[in-house]
Amino acid sequence: MKQIVFFLVVIIISFSCKTEEKKSTINHDNHIKEQTKSTKKKVLSPHTSTMKMIGDTHIHIDYSSPGVRNRIIFGGLLAYDQVWQAGAHMATWIETNNDLIIDSKTLPAGKYGFFTIPSKGEWTIMFNSNWNQHGKDEYDEKDDIVRLKVKPKFSEETVEHLTYQINKVNNESGEIILSWEKVSVQFGFKIK
Repeated sequence: MKQIVFFLVVIIISFSCKTEEKKSTINHDNHIKEQTKSTKKKVLSPHTSTMKMIGDTHIHIDYSSPGVRNRIIFGGLLAYDQVWQAGAHMATWIETNNDLIIDSKTLPAGKYGFFTIPSKGEWTIMFNSNWNQHGKDEYDEKDDIVRLKVKPKFSEETVEHLTYQINKVNNESGEIILSWEKVSVQFGFKIK
């Protein structure tokens, strides 16, 4: 009788272990499939940033970088003469640890929403005190700290993803360049 009970216990334990092993494999397989699915999903507007030290001034631009994807961007996807958050999703922001002089106006050290109004012949660039907002949902012109006008430059080459560059001119000045599709806009600044 003891042998029969022992035999049944061994069978039950063995069966139980195989069932757990099978469940474990199934769960593991699903986990791998979920990871594969999320890995394969391409981010259409990846979050990125660019930074530069100019003298003792640190400038940081944080943005989501949408792609052209065979679309007409300016005057198409983005209507002319409308406020744009200069990126995708959350508003693009710029931060500086020192005051900057932009177009003879002072941008105090701090963090700012970076917005534009694209048009064919001239763009308006705005540094707004409300840096933490989704898109342009909460944009209000009264919160602009600095506004300036710049002429866009056009190219035959397409820049697929929105790109920002901060270039050092010397230890007291630099320039910021926004490029996307066949358009780029740039403006200079001096460190105060």
